[in-house]
Amino acid sequence: MMHIKKGGNPMKYLSIDNGKGYYYCLKEGKWIEIDKIGKDDLMILLDNLIDTEFEMDEYQTEKLGNTAHQVIYRNLFNKFSDLLKNKRRFKDDCAQLYKSAIEKYSKELPSENS
Repeated sequence: MMHIKKGGNPMKYLSIDNGKGYYYCLKEGKWIEIDKIGKDDLMILLDNLIDTEFEMDEYQTEKLGNTAHQVIYRNLFNKFSDLLKNKRRFKDDCAQLYKSAIEKYSKELPSENS
């Protein structure tokens, strides 16, 4: 099984090894088969994709013997790849949305001098 790079290097979150797909579960600190991934794990992976250097093995059908792993890994790899390509725009959009909400709700709050 692969080891995670530490100290400023990108951390690997998706891996293919011995015909199976794996994700790195930060809650448990270990690699888990991709078909065991849950909603909470996905949210943690997405947070890390946005906030850190995110690395994953390239999807290759022939390296994954398990059909369920092929489907799950391919879908995650494609979605994560798209998000990585648009990471800056996504962060900028989120910041703008947050800024707009703060401005909107700040105007609606009564001032302390009222």
